[in-house]
Amino acid sequence: MTTTARVDLTRIFLVILIIAVLIVGSLWTLLPFMAAIIWAATIVIATWPMLLRAERWAGGRRSVATALLTIVMLAMFIVPFGLAIGVLIDAASEGIELVRKLATQGLPALPSWVSGVPWVGPKIALKWQELTAGGPEAVASVLRPYAASTANWVLSITGGLGAVTLHFLLTIVIAAILYTNGEATAKGILLFAHRIGGERGERSIRLAGQAIRGVALGVVLTAIVESIIAGLGLWLAGVPRPGLLVALIFVLAVAQLGPMPVLIPAVIWLFWSGSIVWGVVLVVFTVVVAVVDNVMKPVLIRRGVDLPLLLIVAGVIGGLIGFGVIGLFIGPVILAVTYTLLESWITEPRPDLA
Repeated sequence: MTTTARVDLTRIFLVILIIAVLIVGSLWTLLPFMAAIIWAATIVIATWPMLLRAERWAGGRRSVATALLTIVMLAMFIVPFGLAIGVLIDAASEGIELVRKLATQGLPALPSWVSGVPWVGPKIALKWQELTAGGPEAVASVLRPYAASTANWVLSITGGLGAVTLHFLLTIVIAAILYTNGEATAKGILLFAHRIGGERGERSIRLAGQAIRGVALGVVLTAIVESIIAGLGLWLAGVPRPGLLVALIFVLAVAQLGPMPVLIPAVIWLFWSGSIVWGVVLVVFTVVVAVVDNVMKPVLIRRGVDLPLLLIVAGVIGGLIGFGVIGLFIGPVILAVTYTLLESWITEPRPDLA
C-alpha cells in the first residue's frame, strides 16, 4: 500500500510538472504576440455586436462582415491611438531638437505679455532673465535632464514608431482571425471556465466581456468624440498646433483626466491675446465637450455592463497606471470579476443560517 501511494504521488507530481512546463513554454512562445493578442481580443469583444449586425446586412457572409469591421476597427481604435502616439513622438523629437538649439544659442526674448500674467508671470520673467544672463550653458544645464527623461519616457512608452506600427499590424491580423472564428474561440473559453469554476466561472467570463465592451464604449468612444469636438474648436479658433493638442486631449480623456487641462489654458490664451470672439467660440466647444464627458460616458458604460460606475472608472485609472494603455481594459475586468465573485460569495445562501 505504501509503495503504491508513493508511485501515485510521483506520477501526480510529474504530471503537474509537465503541465506547468507546457503552460510556461506556451506563454513564453506567445509572449512577443501577447500585447497584440490582448488588444485584438479587446477590440473584437467590444465590436462583436457590430459584426453580427454587419453579417446580417451582408446576407450571412462572414468574410464581408469581417472586412467591414476591420475597417471600422481601424477608424475607431487603431487610427486614433496611432495618430496620438505618432504626434506625441514627433512632438518629443521636436522638443529634443529645440533643447539642443537653446543649449547652443541661448534663450530668445521673452514675449511681453508673459510678465503680465497674474501670479506666475513675474516669476517666469525673473527666471527667464536669470537664464538669459547665464548664457547657453545655464540653459543647457537646466534643460538637459528634462530632455533626457522625456526622450527615455517616449521610447519606453511607445517603443519607437516602427515597433508601434508592427504592433498595430499584428493587432489587425489577429483581430481579423478572431472575427472569422469568434464563436469557436468563445465556446472554448467558456468551456474552460466552466470546467474550472462551473456556472460561476462561466458567468465571470461573460461579465469580463461585458466590462470590456462597457469600457470600450464609455471610455474610448467618448474620448474619440471629445477629441473630434475639441479639435474642431481649436482649429476654428486658430490655436497653434491643434494636432498635438488633440492628441493630448485624446490621451487625457482615455486616462480619465478629461480634456480640460488642454482646453482651459487654450481659452485663457485666446482671451489674453485679444481674440475675444474666438475665445467665446472655444468656450462653447469646451462646454459641449464637458457635457459629452459627463453624460455620454456614464450612459455608454452602463449600457455595456451593469456595475457601479465608480468601480469601472477606478479600474480604468488603476489599470492605466499599473499596466499601461492596455490596462484601460485589464483593470476594469479584474475589478468587475472580483466584485461579482465577492458579491456572489457574500450573498450565497448558507444552510446554517437558514
